[in-house]
Amino acid sequence: MPFYKTRNINGFLLIDKPMGISSNNTLQKVKSIFNAKKAGYIGTLDPLATGMLPICFGESTKFSCYLNNSDKKYNVIAKLGEKTSTFDSDGVVIKKRTVSFTRIQLNQSLKELTGLINQIPSMYSAIKYKGVPLYKYARKGVNIQRDVRHIKIYKLILIAHINNFIELNVHCSKGTYIRSLIDDLGEKLGCGAHVISLRRIQVGLFSYSKLVTIPYLKELLNKKNIKQLNNLLMPVDTPVYFLPKVYLSENQSLSFKLGQIIHFKSYIKNSLVRVLKKEKKLFLGLGKINTEETLIPYRLISMCTN
Repeated sequence: MPFYKTRNINGFLLIDKPMGISSNNTLQKVKSIFNAKKAGYIGTLDPLATGMLPICFGESTKFSCYLNNSDKKYNVIAKLGEKTSTFDSDGVVIKKRTVSFTRIQLNQSLKELTGLINQIPSMYSAIKYKGVPLYKYARKGVNIQRDVRHIKIYKLILIAHINNFIELNVHCSKGTYIRSLIDDLGEKLGCGAHVISLRRIQVGLFSYSKLVTIPYLKELLNKKNIKQLNNLLMPVDTPVYFLPKVYLSENQSLSFKLGQIIHFKSYIKNSLVRVLKKEKKLFLGLGKINTEETLIPYRLISMCTN
């Protein structure tokens, strides 16, 4: 049952992005199913990649930037012996080499790529130069100088190595390009490598079990089960789940919503906090508690919603 007008809906959803479409295309499909007026996704996944794509609706988009800074986990399968133009199987093979490294060399290479490392993103990435994504320059044969990124690989675990294929689990900081990581690994091993399968299995501490597929959303829509569709949405403040909560009285809540500083004693100091109205546990927005025992309005929502 389609909605006749776009809706002002607020909340958060973890979509299991399918292979073969862009993150933005995925967003538009989900936005259309909910007929949402405003929505955005967190953390771009390549068309080849699948897995966790967080989507914020309405007021929740105000807090997406905080989740974007979270660590992420991936499962990746790479083919050894071939370097491609895009560092994945969507590109053309530009160099073939013999695969002849030892297990000791593999372990050493993985160790060298763990911890704080420097990384240069692929030209086939969504990073913008003068407002245009790099991959558009790459398709025209134009190479743009890219800045080195300082990232952290917390864990790089070998799952399997069979013939010319290798499977890894990666726990990394924001801004990490798995394709570039695999290309770097291929160069360290002296044989080249490219991604053939990539799945994001975690963003922050969000459970893999919370993922929802687009076919399931379409099924609910086709069955006119709008209530169940809406019930899938998590609270507006989900992107900032890791921040502590503080509760305000009715009068304090009113002052806070008006942007007024609240005198507030708390064990929390110099931190952003989630501010809720005590009576109904309604999320009001983010505040900052400083050392002077005051709660300063930081980012408010325009309506009270869970």
